[in-house]
Amino acid sequence: MPTMTVVITVLSLLGFAALTLGTALFVAAEFSLTALERSTVDAAAREGDARSRLVKKAHSTLSFQLSGAQLGITITTLITGFIAEPVLAKLIDPLLSAIGLSESASHGVALVTALIVATSLSMIYGELVPKNIAIAEPMKVARLTAGPMIAFSAFFKWLIKFLNGTANWLVRRMGIEPAEELRSARSPEELGSLVRTSAQRGSLDQRTALVVDRSLEFGDRTAEDFMTPRVKVESLDRDDTIADLIAAAARTGYSRFPVIDGDLDNALGVVHVKQAFTHPASMRKQIPLSQLAKAVPIVPASLDGDEVLERVRADGMQVAFVVDEYGGTAGMVSMEDLIEEILGDVRDEHDEEEREVRRVSDGWDCSGLLRIDEVARATGYDAPEGEYETLGGLVMNKLGHIPHSGDEVILPDSRGWEGDGGWLAKVERMDGRRIDRVRLMPIDEAKVQAWEHAHG
Repeated sequence: MPTMTVVITVLSLLGFAALTLGTALFVAAEFSLTALERSTVDAAAREGDARSRLVKKAHSTLSFQLSGAQLGITITTLITGFIAEPVLAKLIDPLLSAIGLSESASHGVALVTALIVATSLSMIYGELVPKNIAIAEPMKVARLTAGPMIAFSAFFKWLIKFLNGTANWLVRRMGIEPAEELRSARSPEELGSLVRTSAQRGSLDQRTALVVDRSLEFGDRTAEDFMTPRVKVESLDRDDTIADLIAAAARTGYSRFPVIDGDLDNALGVVHVKQAFTHPASMRKQIPLSQLAKAVPIVPASLDGDEVLERVRADGMQVAFVVDEYGGTAGMVSMEDLIEEILGDVRDEHDEEEREVRRVSDGWDCSGLLRIDEVARATGYDAPEGEYETLGGLVMNKLGHIPHSGDEVILPDSRGWEGDGGWLAKVERMDGRRIDRVRLMPIDEAKVQAWEHAHG
């Protein structure tokens, strides 16, 4: 092979490597800029580092820079193919002729082989490798590529503006307004997913993640989810006295009580035990609670969590009555209920020791009033949607009758458990016609079949 041909071949191969490196730079710049959050970029730029400021400059004109990256990728890829394929074909052609292929056949096979080799090398080293690195380390890669990217975009500004303007015109014709920057705002669902992923990977403390996740879900809850249901509300009659209020507070540990005229649907208001101590002891058996009851907000059961919090917080008694769609009192919600929705169970020396969920040897001992989403969070059991809000309601729905202590039922699972076992619920204790405590137990398929056989 003549010396000049060798020099041209070597230079062509070096050019192929340089162009592949150029493609890699544009790909890395594109993916690193799109992977970065604006808050991260702003925080780095505030530190005063020159490269970080370049990253912020590039990120603030993201659409323009991405157009520049696409132009750079196109140019380098086209030139790579123009240079590399004939050079590689010339190197491969003699090898094919040496193994006995005819001259015409070796030319054709050499061109196809050169095309495959050049395209594969360009794709792997020019696109896939830099893409994966940029996604894994976006800030580091952006700091390395932002300078060259901005310089290239500035040089080809006229062409990029023309191409970008044409694309934006077409996008607007479709009824979509182009954005220069990626949106940095996130929906509660996206933030919740991010929090859970961070907790799973160990970058966020589990307890912190749980509080943040509950806070994000708070606005989607309603007053019905927060309230103490009607059957558990401790009330006092309008004719009861201050002495009765003090006795009720000592017996229950509660500080606030609705004052009713017959039943909870005719509530006059709420009294607080501290009001008792504004009257002399000698008068406490004479003053009826109807004189002390203070009106509190009344909220519909469907009111969202944020609005419920505002209403409760604005009232001095820090409670509100919750009414259903028929106007009946469904329950009462307090500030403590709202705080517990975010922080979990908040207990003091007056609270009963019995917890809503308690781990036992074969499963979980749960309150029948536990909401279905709380059951899933505490035990892992994921119930399907249905005409029930609580675990007790689900069990009663599947039993089809008012249960007795000891009744059992296999519960459905929204994810499907056929062949993998299931969940057995056992009624531990009733409170009148309401299920008070439920033993929830995961069981294997053999036990499922044995239970079904025993119960027909």
